[in-house]
Amino acid sequence: MVDRQTARHAKRLRPQEAPISADELTLKHVQAAAERLDGVAHRTPLITSATLDAECGATIMLKPESFQRSGSFKFRGAYNRLSQLTEAERTAGVVAYSSGNHGAAVALAARLLGIPAVIVVPATGSALKLAAIAGYGAQLRPYDPASERREEVAAEIAAERSMTIIRPFDDYAVMAGQGTVGLELAGQAGPLDFVLAPVGGGGLIAGVATAVKELQPGAAVIGVEPEDAGDTSESLRAGQRVSIGEPATIADGLRASQPGELTFPINARLLDDVVTVPEPAIIEAMRFCFTRLKIVIEPSGAVTLAALRAGLVPVAGRVGVVLSGGNVDPADFAALLAS
Repeated sequence: MVDRQTARHAKRLRPQEAPISADELTLKHVQAAAERLDGVAHRTPLITSATLDAECGATIMLKPESFQRSGSFKFRGAYNRLSQLTEAERTAGVVAYSSGNHGAAVALAARLLGIPAVIVVPATGSALKLAAIAGYGAQLRPYDPASERREEVAAEIAAERSMTIIRPFDDYAVMAGQGTVGLELAGQAGPLDFVLAPVGGGGLIAGVATAVKELQPGAAVIGVEPEDAGDTSESLRAGQRVSIGEPATIADGLRASQPGELTFPINARLLDDVVTVPEPAIIEAMRFCFTRLKIVIEPSGAVTLAALRAGLVPVAGRVGVVLSGGNVDPADFAALLAS
């Protein structure tokens, strides 16, 4: 029996609509995603700090996606993608691979829309994160990172059960959903001189840049990566996608070894710069958020603030800063801040 919540979200599904074009991402697609997310995703606030403004010599406006459903921006892209599945695809279900934010976002979106979901997770993953994914109602399929590749496991499940694979960033509908962060920011903040967003596979900043560059073409969009996971910055310097091997960084949501095939051309065209930050600066940014702003931010979400406070991005005027999520194990959080 379908419960009221599932029925309400099912009404938002529009199978008659054509899915996003496979060869483009525009402001129009981000605006359409915002319509689908209206009343479903949270409109996260902007947070300011006089201390931070004085420290940076600019007006800083932080957008904490830690307040988003499932604890990160990922819910926006997952819901937008799932809401465009055909009736047959919804019946068959979806499969995703992630031990963290993407897995939780897909699981929650699937529950809201009444869609079966399987999340491929590492057997060695955080028990807390896996419990959160399972708590949203998804089936967990553990894999051994030492002997299996999660993408291959997901592909096998998709083939066996006719499920749709929901990729974490290399998907235009996912990018359009993430772009609603930039759409909101541009509307909430007013004129902006700079916008900073984290870069992992590149889906978030591709969507944000698509919205911001159209709405506020004078704003510089800057990506931020950990020093030990600088695949996008290296790829931009090389003029093509390069692989850096397995990154080792506390920012587990940004451990991409290579930019996305679809995200990289967008970011190469729209981004003004990508900078990298050292691990200690990330921890200090987390500490600042906790002690001064009273919010918990995970390492991946703190890289933008870390870049600002370390002086790696010389900003002036009005600056929008995306803090992408707050999903961090309490024990890990305490250990990092105590380090």
